[in-house]
Amino acid sequence: MVKFTWVISLLLVGSLLGLTGCAEQTTKENPVKASELQKKREKEEAKKKEEEKPVIVNIIDPNTKNMIKTFTPKEIGFGIDNEKYKAEIGIWAKELARGTNETLGYDKRMILDKLDANGQVIKGTPQTILNESELVEKILKASEKGGSVEIPLYVTASGYKLEEAANLGEVVIASYTTHFNSSVVGRSKNIELSAQAINNIIIGNQDAFSFNTTVGPSDAAHGYQKAQEVVEGKLVEGIGGGICQTSSTLFNAVDKLAVSYIEKHHHSLHVGYVPTGRDATVSYGGFDFRFKNTSGVPILLKAIVRKGSLTVEVRTAKAYQGLIKKRS
Repeated sequence: MVKFTWVISLLLVGSLLGLTGCAEQTTKENPVKASELQKKREKEEAKKKEEEKPVIVNIIDPNTKNMIKTFTPKEIGFGIDNEKYKAEIGIWAKELARGTNETLGYDKRMILDKLDANGQVIKGTPQTILNESELVEKILKASEKGGSVEIPLYVTASGYKLEEAANLGEVVIASYTTHFNSSVVGRSKNIELSAQAINNIIIGNQDAFSFNTTVGPSDAAHGYQKAQEVVEGKLVEGIGGGICQTSSTLFNAVDKLAVSYIEKHHHSLHVGYVPTGRDATVSYGGFDFRFKNTSGVPILLKAIVRKGSLTVEVRTAKAYQGLIKKRS
């Protein structure tokens, strides 16, 4: 009986030792599992915070590298109404390119090069165009995860080589002459000033010419005087009256070449210095006369004012005379 009791005691002690071993093992494993769970929770929380972090898009000026605008896409409809969001971005891109009443846009017309009295080139500035649709697409892509978008600007220099300038006046390939009463002082002065502005302008192949950009404001500050002009079907007295004779004479000269018209308007009344329908009215800040030189070669404008007459000649180099495309 004693022996049996001793065996039972040994078995109980062994069981207790076994349980103690399990308990010790469990105690050793729990801190590891707790650490892993903590890391998992921290990772999930970090992910949640990242998801909750607002997506921001920065718009960068490629020239200065300055940030000109920062916005949160979600606040203006991204992910809620993407079509509306795209339309809103499109409106903003248009304003950025073309400007508003309060701000200038990135788009800049080319200011063409010009020859001075000594035949030296006075450099203008190239054309700059902001590609609105490309900007919208870039912003839409960045709106998903955020980031910076550089404004896509495309700069185009004049389509002629500097070494060609000296020869561009060699041959006359088109010309037109109109007449005016030289005793009318104000009108004569205005024709003279606007003619000087377009004289010796170099228009490279594929360059766009703008009368208003080239001539500038026809106001008293720039020497222009009062003279009769056509406004809404009536002859009225106004500063700069007569410059439309310069733009119309230019039109009739370049129209002999295969140029492409970008903008051209008629007067609301018949004007006597050109046939009906052959005029090109202009007004700084309003109507403009614009064309693109698609004649195939660079050309030079000459505007010659004599007593009572204005002649506009289009010239080029002898080497290009046989290459010029004329209107058929």
